[in-house]
Amino acid sequence: MQQLLAWWLFNVRGWKIEGKFHFELPKTIIIVAPHTHSFDFFVGLAIRKKMHFEFVHFLGKSELFWPPLSWFLRYLGAYPVDRHQKHNMVDQVVTLFNKKVWFHLALSPEGTRKKVTKLRSGFYHIAKNANVPIVMVGLDFRSRKVVFAEPFFVSEDEKADKYRIVQFFKDFQGYIPNLGITEDTEN
Repeated sequence: MQQLLAWWLFNVRGWKIEGKFHFELPKTIIIVAPHTHSFDFFVGLAIRKKMHFEFVHFLGKSELFWPPLSWFLRYLGAYPVDRHQKHNMVDQVVTLFNKKVWFHLALSPEGTRKKVTKLRSGFYHIAKNANVPIVMVGLDFRSRKVVFAEPFFVSEDEKADKYRIVQFFKDFQGYIPNLGITEDTEN
């Protein structure tokens, strides 16, 4: 299925990849945006196949983890999360990073497909507490491209780091254009 999605997206639809992923990095938080539609998941699967990202994991809402879908999601690298209760998810994911020699996790900095006025902070604190770099990946449905930014480690200035992130993503048009990250997204 992923092979067919990759062929369709990159050969039929004409998507391109700009930038590169640093495969030598043992651990990263990969933030992908804008996340405006459930179709983004299938674009992610196509990118996963095209880039040979079988090692990249992601978080999925626990409501989706029922057989046989749970087996498929786990095969794809998903970890279930309960979004309705506070379970200190940041610490749990940091522990996961600390236990593994090689671990890459893809997340949406918006945390939802809806329009947001502020980025979520979980990905940022995971990167900071686990001391792993962030790799920004922009999905641009307007120009049909996937753009990889150079990895960076968070600084002591969260506001400046989030401003940098918003500046990278603000020009990418999501599947639903008016739901993307804009310059007025607060840091």
